[in-house]
Amino acid sequence: MSIKFTEAKLEEAFIELLGLENYPHYLGNTINRNEDEVLIEEDLIEFLLNQYKKEGLTVNEAKSIVLQLKTLSATDLYESNKKIMHWLADGFTFKREDHNQKDIWIYLIDYSKENNNTYKFVNQLEIVGTERRIPDGIIYINGLPVIVFEFKTAIQENCTIHNAYTQLTTRYKRDIPELFKYNAFCVISDGVNNKAGSFFAAYEFFYAWRRVAGLAKDVDGIDSMFTLIQGMLHQNRVRDIIQNFIYIPDTSKKDEKIVCRYPQYYAANALYENIKLAQKPNGDGKGGTYFGATGCGKSFTMLFLARILMKSEFFENPTIVLITDRTDLDDQLSGQFTNAKNYIGDNTVLSVESRAELRELVQGRASGGVFLTTIHKFTEDTELLTDRTNVICISDEAHRSQTNLDQKVRVTEKGVKKTFGFAKYLHDSLPNATFVGFTGTPIDATLDVFGKVVDAYTMTESVKDEITVRIVYEGRAAKIALHNSELEKIEKYYEEASEAGANEYQVEESKKQSANMNAILGDPDRLKELALDFVNHYENRINEGATVKGKAMFVSSSREIAYEFYKNVIALRPEWNEVKIAEDGAELSDKDKREIKPMERIKMIMTRGKDDPKEMYNLLGTKDYRKELDRQFKNEKSNFKIAIVVDMWLTGFSQIHQR
Repeated sequence: MSIKFTEAKLEEAFIELLGLENYPHYLGNTINRNEDEVLIEEDLIEFLLNQYKKEGLTVNEAKSIVLQLKTLSATDLYESNKKIMHWLADGFTFKREDHNQKDIWIYLIDYSKENNNTYKFVNQLEIVGTERRIPDGIIYINGLPVIVFEFKTAIQENCTIHNAYTQLTTRYKRDIPELFKYNAFCVISDGVNNKAGSFFAAYEFFYAWRRVAGLAKDVDGIDSMFTLIQGMLHQNRVRDIIQNFIYIPDTSKKDEKIVCRYPQYYAANALYENIKLAQKPNGDGKGGTYFGATGCGKSFTMLFLARILMKSEFFENPTIVLITDRTDLDDQLSGQFTNAKNYIGDNTVLSVESRAELRELVQGRASGGVFLTTIHKFTEDTELLTDRTNVICISDEAHRSQTNLDQKVRVTEKGVKKTFGFAKYLHDSLPNATFVGFTGTPIDATLDVFGKVVDAYTMTESVKDEITVRIVYEGRAAKIALHNSELEKIEKYYEEASEAGANEYQVEESKKQSANMNAILGDPDRLKELALDFVNHYENRINEGATVKGKAMFVSSSREIAYEFYKNVIALRPEWNEVKIAEDGAELSDKDKREIKPMERIKMIMTRGKDDPKEMYNLLGTKDYRKELDRQFKNEKSNFKIAIVVDMWLTGFSQIHQR
């Protein structure tokens, strides 16, 4: 049955449902305040006096705390909101009137189990700023307007929740910015579509909260109103979100504020509880595996997990080692984590350049610290880093090179040599650590090392939530006749490729096997057939309207093959090598003209080698140039449509916005 609400009926529905979650309803005209004020001061003062009764907090002192909040400027709204969100989450020091008395650490919300907070849902509150505005609804906690609601009717064809978003972020931001100094997040709804997000975020980053708890079934439509209210807005959960699951970077050029999505929230909390159980000596050190679809925001889930681990009394300020298996992933995570020291709650957040540096940092430390490194630094060296139990090792893309614990025996020219996979060296270095694995490909080996899948977020869910677009796979084959001997080479190659490790002998052997494979995969006739098939297939999909943005990604097995494929494509379509701002006929706004850089339709995205042929070397460009390619590929109007990738852009598809 389809239900469509008028705006008034929708308001009533939220009032009723929030009432069931113990949010009492108040009409705006019943709230005691000046019309230009957004705080309910008497609620905040009453909370502070009750909460800090033992410390003897006076009325004047409580009023001075209120004044401290009010004097933050709404002109620089982002910085003021950033400061207040920090105070809300972590508290702040308050200096007493009587300087002989000790300072008090003040929390504006009670995060204890007692939940000694005053909750109110206020609708139709008239606020006078530069204009008189009336938000549809506001949740107050202790007199602080932490959540703002805007409703739109689903009956009017031209009225959507995007209108609600625009009203909040344009009209209200302009006219009553004071309200949003205290805002944790906003809710927009027409009854059927119900989404929440940061006031500073673009509309596409407002998402439904489609689960009430943990691994419960996610829902759509009208039911998402219930899951939003019973899930996200449950009092314990909303307090947890405000305290731990809103990330504002230390510095930001673009007013960045990240409010968790439901899979990130439930995954981080589930992993935290499992890590507690797995911690040695009582546990087995297997903190659990998180299976998250590619592009679902695993890096933020790691960040949220790091925060709650660091703030946990149970772990007593743990040390976190974050492991990736590729340098580009390490750079991405390092940039995110090192810009989150205030959020994580530790000033020592470092990208570690060598194993020796990591040893020095960890061995001389009794607690704390977040260290980011790559798995490849753990090779051939089993020297102990630390035997502490409050070390949590979080592995990104854990299915790839971080699971091989087995011993390998090789016969070399110097005799029998015993080697192990990377994971063996890692585990021997941190014998009492708890290991957590994040993966988009949960294989048995992953579960053996990290433990059971604690939480999961599938591609189907991600598509439903509009995090990623639907991936359509259509098999294509370039028919090349292969001799039995070559087939045997392939079989042998895959057998040996299953072994992980990075000693010199294995590297050399890998090079030999790769050469055999490249001879097969890089066959000139095969590449010509492949290029022709790709060009025809791509153009057919464009003509059929099967791809809206015209973006395509071609994954190659090696840099050499990628270059040869690229040359074959250009030979067929030389016009794809012409530098343009956008496709012919594209309408560009002033913003588009500023942001879009002229470039070719097809580009190679891969690391540059010192010994590359001159033409190939020039095509690949610098690291900064490749970052610009990343930005341009995300821009739907950019002429850059086809990316040939080898060793980059293969994970984190949210970074490239599949189209």
